[in-house]
Amino acid sequence: MELEEVEAKLPEAEETLRQLLIPKDPADAKDAIVEIRAGTGGDEAALFAGDLYRVYEKYAENHGWRIELMDATAGTQGGYKELIYTVRGTQAIGLLKFESGVHRVQRVPATESQGRIHTSAATVAVLPEAEDVDIEIHNNDLRIDVYRSPGPGVQSVNTTDSAVRITHIPTGLVVSIQDEKSQHKNKDKALRVLRSRLYQMEREKAEAERAAARKEMVGSGDRSAKIRTYNWPQGRVTDHRLEGGNKNHALQNILGGNLDPIVEALRLEEQAERMREQAEG
Repeated sequence: MELEEVEAKLPEAEETLRQLLIPKDPADAKDAIVEIRAGTGGDEAALFAGDLYRVYEKYAENHGWRIELMDATAGTQGGYKELIYTVRGTQAIGLLKFESGVHRVQRVPATESQGRIHTSAATVAVLPEAEDVDIEIHNNDLRIDVYRSPGPGVQSVNTTDSAVRITHIPTGLVVSIQDEKSQHKNKDKALRVLRSRLYQMEREKAEAERAAARKEMVGSGDRSAKIRTYNWPQGRVTDHRLEGGNKNHALQNILGGNLDPIVEALRLEEQAERMREQAEG
């Protein structure tokens, strides 16, 4: 009888063991820096960027994460042209990383008098927040400019030259922060964003090299940049990376911050891919 009980538990134990043996991404335990930018679609794209931020705010609240706003440029009719913030909490980057890509919205804008459906887009970039030990930045590689904010930011108009623009000369990366009234705080935030972008560049370079080597062996391809469509008239959100029952979700659930079904399906796919790579490698 004991043998039968043990044998019945064996498949589950083997699956658990396989998952434990899957190589972990060391960045998954880090905090995240999220950058949301309005894409094609003008004012409607900026409004949609604001909608995405509210979705992620609710998602963060559901997981007990803290959000620290770093910089924002408001849209002329509301929403945001650009928004950068930090998410701190357990597995923040490990779950939010699946949001990186192009998000598309199909709906009738409030300014549309003819009731026509418009298609707009916003881009989301989720970066692991890098620490000093992750990436080294040399002062000689930086050009730091200070200037007066040209207009309203998140809190108020800067009345001193407190806005900071940092250019990383070797890569050409530019980070501008004007959220704080303190030049020192803006510089600190800009360096944090720059460090995380450089860290992500190094990760993507290593990943591209690994993917190129693997493609030669197994002929794998990359996914499309467009990851998700939010269709207001049909009340549906479609994640283009998924198939079958995981592909479509109720719009109101997603707007309420209930991203877990999509994220869990993508996480399981990532695990399966890592298991295949481990078996082939």
